[in-house]
Amino acid sequence: MPHIAISMYPGRSPEIKKALASKVRETVAEELGVDRAVVSVSVEDVPKEEWQEHLKKIPPENMYTE
Repeated sequence: MPHIAISMYPGRSPEIKKALASKVRETVAEELGVDRAVVSVSVEDVPKEEWQEHLKKIPPENMYTE
């Protein structure tokens, strides 16, 4: 069902990424009223020098910054 992709600069431990993914998964499941088993989350490290290029892959209508 929903998949949430998180992109961030490298440098965080696998444990921190796992905790973040778990919290995001829980929140999304609660907000959408679905079982958390149907929610997936990925975390991608993007080097700082590639950040702007990476963001260009996301259509503006899918970018929520507020």
